[in-house]
Amino acid sequence: MFRSFHAGVADASSHPSRASVPEPAAIDKPSSRPVRQPEPQPPAPGKSPANAAPDTTLKSELHNILLGQLNLGAVEKVSKSDLRREIAALVAQHLQDIERIMSAPVFQELVGELLDEVLGLGPLEPLLADPSVADILVNGPDNVFVERAGLLERTNVRFHDERHLLRIIDKIVSSVGRRIDESQPWVDARLEDGSRVNAIIRPCAIDGASLSIRKFSRTPLHMDKLVEHGALSKPAAQFLQAAVMARMNVLISGGTGSGKTTMLNALSSFIDSRHRLVTIEDAAELQLQQEHVVRLETRPANVEGQGRISQRDLVINALRMRPDRIMVGEVRGNEAFDMLQAMNTGHDGSMTTIHANTARDAVSRLEQMVMMIGGDFPIQAIRAQIASGVQLVLQLNRMADGRRRVTSISEIVGLEGDTIMMQEIFAFKKMGLDAEGNVLGRMMANGIRPRCFEAIMAAGMPLAADAFSHMAEVG
Repeated sequence: MFRSFHAGVADASSHPSRASVPEPAAIDKPSSRPVRQPEPQPPAPGKSPANAAPDTTLKSELHNILLGQLNLGAVEKVSKSDLRREIAALVAQHLQDIERIMSAPVFQELVGELLDEVLGLGPLEPLLADPSVADILVNGPDNVFVERAGLLERTNVRFHDERHLLRIIDKIVSSVGRRIDESQPWVDARLEDGSRVNAIIRPCAIDGASLSIRKFSRTPLHMDKLVEHGALSKPAAQFLQAAVMARMNVLISGGTGSGKTTMLNALSSFIDSRHRLVTIEDAAELQLQQEHVVRLETRPANVEGQGRISQRDLVINALRMRPDRIMVGEVRGNEAFDMLQAMNTGHDGSMTTIHANTARDAVSRLEQMVMMIGGDFPIQAIRAQIASGVQLVLQLNRMADGRRRVTSISEIVGLEGDTIMMQEIFAFKKMGLDAEGNVLGRMMANGIRPRCFEAIMAAGMPLAADAFSHMAEVG
């Protein structure tokens, strides 16, 4: 098991009569001297106790030894249990060489950390496995923060040095066919589970490499869960359900980490299962709850600066794929023009998200993005496209207590002169803070009958009457 993979192949080729090829070893073993896992025993004078946690120096030594002896060509062919045994043997041999005593629990924990280095993302693995962590923010090798319940806190997670952090970043981006180097010092990527990743390195990151991970929720939140968590009121949720089923085009607005993607995923549960959906994203993270979904993802340019595929390219291509609805994870540039065209040409019920602080700001940003396409487009024509293409604007915000809430549901009712007319149907009313700093408030209907009421009724939505019977009540 401890023979190198290359040696195993050489033996097999020189003895063709053998019935089988030896199992590859993931770690090249330079010595045949037998090793044993050290037994716990009292520490010698001047030595560390057996149950003391491994120091950074020891971890760094073992990390370098592991990298030096790792047979990358065999790692994927060896089972996790076999690989763990090989790493345990390597650690035991090194501890024996340096005459270091270590208790069994500490030894197993150290082996587990090294296994994470080989198969996972090293020091980040415990944070990725923690369901309470929503975001992981790495500001250099010694500063790692996480977000729990909407609030940031510092962790005791550390990387050996910046080179160690860069190796983890390169492992992430290379797994999805992307690159990061001095010529392209930032990148968007994703983990195998769908978690969204952004990394930036020197020279743009002045103080060293930085990594941000937005964790992928394995259990997408449904609308009833959002209501239960206080993100919006039940009448507002019923109204949104009726609007989605009636194929209203929806623009979801909010700041970073306000829950835009979560809301889009929740709204998708109301889409007719017979509809064909096409999603377009920079880094795929949507969890649409239908079977008939085609997922498209952008691609950056290669080393020669060729081969870039933008969101606009994908939106244009999506129009040729016979979609019933198009979902753009986030509009950031001139793809907004093609998204509006889709909304105005029979792809009703499409949705997208946008970064903005208010519903009115979201509409203004959409105008600016359409203008980025160039050409001499009259502003009135652009606003007419928005007024006819977008029916609802949802505004989400992250409150001071870390909770994410829908703070406004507005309807675009038309164009009056050069002005896009909007009316707010639901709004969150803040009422101060409690003793623990939690934001007090409630979502209230403004008592306005929405213009889309007739369209919802005409679509025969069974929940329409129930949703609008609460229009004059407090949510």
